[in-house]
Amino acid sequence: MSINVGSIKTADGSAIVKIGNTTIVCGVKAELATPKPEEPNLGYLVPNVELPPLCSPKFRPGPPSDQAQVSSNFVAEAVANSGCLDLRDLCIVPERLAWVLHCDLICLDHDGSLLDACITALVAALRTVELPHVSYDTDTEATVVSKDKKSKLKVNSSPVATTYAIFDDEIILTDPTNEEESLSSGIVTIVVQGDKLCSVHKPGGSPLTEMQLQGCISGASKRAEYINKLVDTALASLKT
Repeated sequence: MSINVGSIKTADGSAIVKIGNTTIVCGVKAELATPKPEEPNLGYLVPNVELPPLCSPKFRPGPPSDQAQVSSNFVAEAVANSGCLDLRDLCIVPERLAWVLHCDLICLDHDGSLLDACITALVAALRTVELPHVSYDTDTEATVVSKDKKSKLKVNSSPVATTYAIFDDEIILTDPTNEEESLSSGIVTIVVQGDKLCSVHKPGGSPLTEMQLQGCISGASKRAEYINKLVDTALASLKT
C-alpha cells in the first residue's frame, strides 16, 4: 500500500491510496448549508464512490452502477459507526448554518479490495481538511467566511477496512485482487477501529463460521495498526 495526502490543491482535503493495482483518489470539498430540520445541530458528511469505465472493463458509462451505490452507502455507514467524525462539530449555528463535506472517491484502477482503499483514502483526506472560520449574524443572516483563519477538522478515529475472499468454504485469502474476488465463493469486508468492530459487509456467497469470522476480525485489527502507521507517516511528511 502507498498513501499520498494533500496532492489536490483545489480541494479542502485530499488523499491518493494505492493497494496493489487498485487506486482511489479522494477529494473533500466543504460547503455551507442549512441543517436538516430533524437534525438542527448536525452537519453533513456525504461520501460518493465513483467507478468510471476507465477503472475496469466491467463498468459502463451512464448512471452510477449498483456496486458504486452500495460502496457509497457502506463507506457512509462505516464512518458513522466508527465515530470518525462528530457531526455536531460541523454545525456552526443550530438550525441556521452547518458545514457539508462532499467526499468524492474516484477509482482510477479497480483490481480488488475496493472498500479497503476507499475508507483509507477518505480517512486520510479528512485528516488533511482545514475549515475556515465562519461568523454568522442572526439578525441580518449575514455570513462572513475568514479564509485567513482556519482550523483543522477534528477526526476522532481512523477506521480501517480489510477484505477477505473465501474459497471452498475453507480457504480465506486476505487482500484479494479483482481476479481472485471473481473466482472466490464469497467476499467479506470488515471495518475495525482499534479492537472495535464497526461494520461487516458480506454480499452473499459462502457463509463463515463464528471461528472464521473471529479470525478475520483479529487479522483486520492487526492490519489496521500497520495502515494507520502509514497514514500517520504520510501526514507527517505533509507537515514538513
